[in-house]
Amino acid sequence: MNNPYVQIRRELHQIPERGFDETKTQGYLLQYIQNLPKEHIELKTWKTGIFLRVQGTAPRKTIGYRADIDGLPITEETGLSFKSLHEGMMHACGHDLHMSIALGILTHFATHPPKDNLLFMFQPAEEGPGGALPMIQTDFFTQWKPDMIIALHIAPEYPVGTIATKPGLLFANTSELFIDLTGLGGHAAYPHQTNDMVVAACSLVTQLQSVVARNVDPLDSAVITIGKITGGTVQNIIAERARLEGTIRTLSVESMKKVKERIEALVQGVEIGYNCKTSIDYGSMYHQVDNDVKLTEEFMRFVTNETNVNLIESKEAMTGEDYGYMIANTPGFMFWLGAESPFGLHHSKLNPNEDAIGVAINTIISYLNFKAN
Repeated sequence: MNNPYVQIRRELHQIPERGFDETKTQGYLLQYIQNLPKEHIELKTWKTGIFLRVQGTAPRKTIGYRADIDGLPITEETGLSFKSLHEGMMHACGHDLHMSIALGILTHFATHPPKDNLLFMFQPAEEGPGGALPMIQTDFFTQWKPDMIIALHIAPEYPVGTIATKPGLLFANTSELFIDLTGLGGHAAYPHQTNDMVVAACSLVTQLQSVVARNVDPLDSAVITIGKITGGTVQNIIAERARLEGTIRTLSVESMKKVKERIEALVQGVEIGYNCKTSIDYGSMYHQVDNDVKLTEEFMRFVTNETNVNLIESKEAMTGEDYGYMIANTPGFMFWLGAESPFGLHHSKLNPNEDAIGVAINTIISYLNFKAN
């Protein structure tokens, strides 16, 4: 293990934290940054996030680089010697790699500043409730506003030494979905005196499956998944309450609007048909990641011609990423970084190949030297 950023990744891997609770993580990052030369860097903290600007030697523009820092409420099952020390929490989406890569890039430019300014953003709460949108609404972001932003995400399905991306839409629009049903519970022997919310919930789940099949253009794409149902207390009491928890994903903003309108109509129908009260909460909503065509094509040419990395033009995915907010009004792009693991993102056994760290650091340093000098 000659790469020092592998050890940094392992130390960060041990302290995963929920969104906006990443106090140990922020402290670790700040301690590392404290040891960098101060001549060219300025730092500001926001909640548990960090803005850090590398002052260019002859700035004409600012290039932003974003790394997310939160973990997931997943019990780790990797068996690694450096597994999570926080019970029930894990870096199961690669944010530990994202941070160590960003520190490697930052360290280089803190001692070798380019002509243009660089803005590093260590963003909290990507997994929820969403940190990108409030982060770019801060005065700090306005003051140091980048002219373009880039970011990466590890991809367990690609081998190390691979970068995959595409111009245009890369990640879908996403929204959480929480539906609560409230009726009149009672004794299992007297169903006629109750409004059974288990029955209502089951009916609603079945109806929701018709939305994509019958209300979305077949040439478009959408997903409605109900991942959790809760209702009732014991086997002989008719349930007074039930709750559905799920996610919506679409490849267009227009489809997201249509899907939600149809869900609301179906929920209203259940309310009437089962004589109950209902409520819908869309929770965290993430904007699509729509890569700037010109910048992405330029990056793809650079990777092909100037590096030893294998470039793949990927397809769009139903994955959600709140980074989409950062490039909604600022040109930018995101790319997949090959990290070859038999277990995918958000899996309790995800163990990315750490050689991907060095590949990313070297590639991004080369690209930023190309863009910022």
